[in-house]
Amino acid sequence: MNIENDPAALYRAIGEATSDAIIFAGRDGVIRLWNRGAELIFGYTAAEAIGQSLDLIIPERLRKAHWDAFDRCMETGLTKYTDRVLTTRSMRKDGGKLYVDLGFGLVKDANGVPVGAFATGRDCTARYEAERALKLRVQELEAQVLATPPPS
Repeated sequence: MNIENDPAALYRAIGEATSDAIIFAGRDGVIRLWNRGAELIFGYTAAEAIGQSLDLIIPERLRKAHWDAFDRCMETGLTKYTDRVLTTRSMRKDGGKLYVDLGFGLVKDANGVPVGAFATGRDCTARYEAERALKLRVQELEAQVLATPPPS
């Protein structure tokens, strides 16, 4: 069968080809799906990531907030981040820190019960740091303007 006429095969092919991360974790927070994009962004191969906790890419200081929200989503079937992109800190296999833009969603069974959560994302570190540098420069310039006495 031609892949173009097989939606499931087409989804798989796109999911593997994209440079954006696609990650799925079950209700227990264990990674079950890790695509090529996740490998590129985080540095772990699928073989290294699948079967591991999401803690693999969550900085220590953010873990409590993450797991509180994750557990709440699994219990309620709702997430406040549906249809939104969140910029957050993450970490690479080599220990490097990065910022990622993540979209989240829940995967539910036929009865509407969450079986896990997915995230799609991309590395936005360069953009985030450039925006932060620009904001600091604007603050510096504003401070200079306020410190300059008015002309007499």
